[in-house]
Amino acid sequence: MSDRTILVVVDPTAADEQPVIARSAWLAARTGARIELCIADYDADVDARGAPAQERRIDAHRARLETLAAGLRERNIDTGVEVVWKHPLSEALLETIKARRPWLVAKDTQFLGPLKRTLFSNTDWDLIRACPVPLLLVKPRALAAKPRIVAAIDPLHEHDKPGKLNDAIYALAVELADTVGGELYAVHSCSPPMGIDLPADVAEQLADQHRRAFAEFLVSHPVPDGNAKLLPGPPAESLTQAAETLAADLMVMGAVSRRGLTRWFIGSTAERVLDRLPCDLVIVKP
Repeated sequence: MSDRTILVVVDPTAADEQPVIARSAWLAARTGARIELCIADYDADVDARGAPAQERRIDAHRARLETLAAGLRERNIDTGVEVVWKHPLSEALLETIKARRPWLVAKDTQFLGPLKRTLFSNTDWDLIRACPVPLLLVKPRALAAKPRIVAAIDPLHEHDKPGKLNDAIYALAVELADTVGGELYAVHSCSPPMGIDLPADVAEQLADQHRRAFAEFLVSHPVPDGNAKLLPGPPAESLTQAAETLAADLMVMGAVSRRGLTRWFIGSTAERVLDRLPCDLVIVKP
């Protein structure tokens, strides 16, 4: 994987100890990937003062990135830096991502717990919608010595996911588990459409359909014995509970777009799933 790059989005307003940097270094050390530290920034007041003021701000950001990069280079991790000055920030990042086409984009995000929910920032959502490569959202938590990598698949494509997306989710989860010495799991969340109550016989038929589809998927996409979990209940609850029960370190999920809408969604429950997951999250596109 030596030709691969992890584009790390560095928050210019946060402390130097950003979880995404440590997580990306951990991953790069195990995959041979290169790291590109990137700050995207813009300040209208600075911009109004002209080019010299802009250059001073950009130079300050570059100096900070070089300091962070020096620590990574000491660990023999090939590291570059880039500062982008443009508004809006998400557009600046997406232009950089599309130009670089990295293997992975990594960014910090938050998990606030059940009593203090919040949606992702606007920049997070813009990246979720439009990032053309896998997006790693890092939560501030330590990983296990043998990380548990969970592939969340939808073999019935109930949430408009094309079939090949499940293959991509599984392939990336396998690759991550293999390269970091982790343990692979596969989960599938099944519930009645729109959460409606169904007669017992119909509910059992639906559950059987999910079981058979999941089992068929696992024939060609195997996981270790006992590591395939069919999850009852709505995805918002069942995926979060599975992440907690399995002590997941990373969950790989798929995102697709609905024609005519401006946002991407993960299944039909993005807002209720993403900010609740206690583990890191990788979002994969078709």
